[in-house]
Amino acid sequence: MLVEANAAYARELEQARAATGFDEAVLTGEGTVFGRRVAVVACEFDFLAGSIGVAAAERITSAVERATAEKLPLLASPSSGGTRMQEGTVAFLQMVKIAAAVTQHKRAHLPYLVYLRHPTTGGVFASWGSLGHITAAQPGALIGFLGPRVYEHLYGEPFPPGVQTAENLLRHGVIDAVVGVEALRGMLDRALTVITDAPTAPPAAVPDAPVPDIPAWDSVIASRRPDRPGVSWLLREAATDRVLLSGTHGEAASTVLALARFGGQPAVVVGQRRVVGGVVGPVALREARRGMALAASLHLPLVLVIDTAGPALSKEAEEDGLAGEIARCLADLVTLDTPTVSVLLGQGSGGPALAMVPADRVLAAQHGWLAPLPPEGASAIVFRDTAHAPELAAAQGIRSVDLLRNGIVDAIVPEYPDAADEPVEFARRMSDAIAREIHGLRAKPSESRYAARLRRYRRIGLPG
Repeated sequence: MLVEANAAYARELEQARAATGFDEAVLTGEGTVFGRRVAVVACEFDFLAGSIGVAAAERITSAVERATAEKLPLLASPSSGGTRMQEGTVAFLQMVKIAAAVTQHKRAHLPYLVYLRHPTTGGVFASWGSLGHITAAQPGALIGFLGPRVYEHLYGEPFPPGVQTAENLLRHGVIDAVVGVEALRGMLDRALTVITDAPTAPPAAVPDAPVPDIPAWDSVIASRRPDRPGVSWLLREAATDRVLLSGTHGEAASTVLALARFGGQPAVVVGQRRVVGGVVGPVALREARRGMALAASLHLPLVLVIDTAGPALSKEAEEDGLAGEIARCLADLVTLDTPTVSVLLGQGSGGPALAMVPADRVLAAQHGWLAPLPPEGASAIVFRDTAHAPELAAAQGIRSVDLLRNGIVDAIVPEYPDAADEPVEFARRMSDAIAREIHGLRAKPSESRYAARLRRYRRIGLPG
């Protein structure tokens, strides 16, 4: 082999071994996180810049396959300049087999958690460094595809400052968190509590409270109160073991994506955040689809929280494929192979709301509502004004009691008299209701649950 005949490279290897005390740029093994076994793959940057050649790639691949065979969560911690240049194209191609092994690990519904250390660039970042179910990075770490030194030599100017940093990638939703090494263990513990620990018994059911006959327009007004508790409040006050993911940041900031437990029941959570305007664009819907894929990959129930004033209506949203994202979100959800619970928490206007409705079970807050358009928009179409919005809200059957009667929602969580007036108590009631629904769905065979979901949405609106 040409590489083995290269005396200069052989000397570099010997020098790296002598300097580091390691035989390669990769260390593999296993450890524990608060008693849980976890497989580990980590780079040693001081060994030829953590670069990956044939031997290092084989070690990584074998470690991933071993973790899969032993059904262990896998923590990968790259710190690498990328492919080992001394080994040429054959080293470049090693990223393929590593990516394949990681994908097989994830297809076995086993967690793959990534912690990017300073620096991580090149083919490592573009393969196994970017495939995590959850991806965190070291504060201040240089993270990027093209190394800044290579860029400057190729283009004769420095790479723009501040781009290839962990903090900037977090702002843009590329990674999920920036976490110091000292806090990493706690984050891993919370994530693994949700992903791997068995659920506990849900809170006991409470008798159904009568739902008052409130005009639809009153519910619309209540749903728009700026102090109404949203998904962030629900997670903070009524969930445990929260791990916020990339939807919390960047362009997808109107979407919350998290791991959490409700009443001891683990779930992936996708929620529409109550932000100014409350509209949802294509990036937010792609983040919702990431949550759906994450739930399916980890075999976790999915909880979707609907609270949106409608779709983003702009040139940018149209050009970025808003309609297609709504369609794909809707199609992914209704056919998802994991238990699903949708929660109509407040406003439910337009395509972005519909795209998160078709779950196995649908809960509605008392003042939650669902409509093709905000009532003012419906009034503008029918009457060419907005003054008839209250009339259209009543006629279209958008309020929670109408949705219950029409089989669109399964249960209503009461408000006394308004969630904004009792936010903590309301959040805990909603959490308990979510927990009971998840528990009931987990007890059903997946085939019958999936068939029932398809049958339900086939029958809505038909007689009988």
